[in-house]
Amino acid sequence: MSNIKVRFAPSPTGHMHIGNTRTALFNWLLARKLGGRFMLRIDDTDTLRSKKEYEDSLRESLIWLGLTWDEEARQTARMARYDEVVARLKAEGRVYPCYETAEELEVMRKRLLSKGLPPIYDRGALKLTAEDISRYEKEGRRPHYRFKLLPGSIEWEDMVRGHCRYEAANLADPVIIREDGSYLYHLPSVIDDADFGITHIIRGEDHVTNTAAQIQMFEALGAPVPRFAHLPLLTGKEGKLSKRLGSLGVRELRAEGIEAMAICSFLAKLGTSEAIEPFYDLTSLAATLDLSKLGRAQPKFDEAELKSFNTRFVRDMPYTGVKGRINSDERFWNAVRHNLAVVADIAEWENICHNRLTPRIENADFCKTAAELLPPEPWDEQTFSAWTNALKQQTGQKGRDLFHPLRLALTAAENGPELKVLLPLIGREKARLRLMGQPA
Repeated sequence: MSNIKVRFAPSPTGHMHIGNTRTALFNWLLARKLGGRFMLRIDDTDTLRSKKEYEDSLRESLIWLGLTWDEEARQTARMARYDEVVARLKAEGRVYPCYETAEELEVMRKRLLSKGLPPIYDRGALKLTAEDISRYEKEGRRPHYRFKLLPGSIEWEDMVRGHCRYEAANLADPVIIREDGSYLYHLPSVIDDADFGITHIIRGEDHVTNTAAQIQMFEALGAPVPRFAHLPLLTGKEGKLSKRLGSLGVRELRAEGIEAMAICSFLAKLGTSEAIEPFYDLTSLAATLDLSKLGRAQPKFDEAELKSFNTRFVRDMPYTGVKGRINSDERFWNAVRHNLAVVADIAEWENICHNRLTPRIENADFCKTAAELLPPEPWDEQTFSAWTNALKQQTGQKGRDLFHPLRLALTAAENGPELKVLLPLIGREKARLRLMGQPA
């Protein structure tokens, strides 16, 4: 299956948000599972809104997530190719000029809706005479162009939605070129997919109607029709796509300490019949991809749930996942990871164990006795139990009265990792000084 090829085709008109992150992820996972190739295509035909800063941001987010690409293309570099195809389709009668203004089309749409009819373009432009066209052009009107759909059923087997069928008679001929000569999404996307050999297209279900029209475009080009999968769109926990969710992006989540693989693990299983579990590499996650397990209902994305999952993800993360990102060794990581919400929280415990700290003394006499009873090093996780047993016998303290003063003196914190794992990391001399009330 080495000919398998998918693409992620973002428009650089904004930063990467949760919705298109999910689309990119599913395409990447499918390519890797099937042993195919993943293409990044920059759909930058909207020259007014496309910005380099957004493109740079998209690339940075993809790389951080691990969704690297095998090849790339840019639509603005292919305009001559689009013009070539359009010239042929015009000659074949599949692309035709229209002179209606936006206002006239809106009146037409409202009139049809008032009659209970679908707001489909009536192909009035095909009835224009040469005189009509001449008159419009003298008025200063410039044509927009539509792709002419042929009558009949348009059918495909969707990898998520199952069998899909549309009647061309119920679809409007899509506009493919604006009055100013700029291209809309529809035809350039098909030309690219055909030219680059895209075999599978995974995108949101808001493109289903586009797919019906684009299938006829593939056929008009004489190109194979790719397989399609339309993902149910994400909604917020309130049942609708909130403004926050629509703009929530990889950059914001990364800045908040959410792990790249936590995002990928969460999005890959959200809305499926499978449990959301931590995966620590994309190859393992790709092996589990099964589009048939995606439900048809729109999955609810809850940022709080992602953050809670990230905490679980971090606490289960092996040292290999943070090696090179933290200053501590594997022993320290395993000692404190169960108390972290994000990896950056480890700095607090590195500071407590390695740097100068002013202790909080709750019971000075008790802490002094504890310092005197500290056993000699080397220490391990059994040291704390032996030490506190001796301390209990000496002082009669137990429960909270035994452990709480020790925690405050050793860490100056109310809660944290078990003292049995922290004590060897702090070391005997620091522990002794802190128990005596001295900064150490």
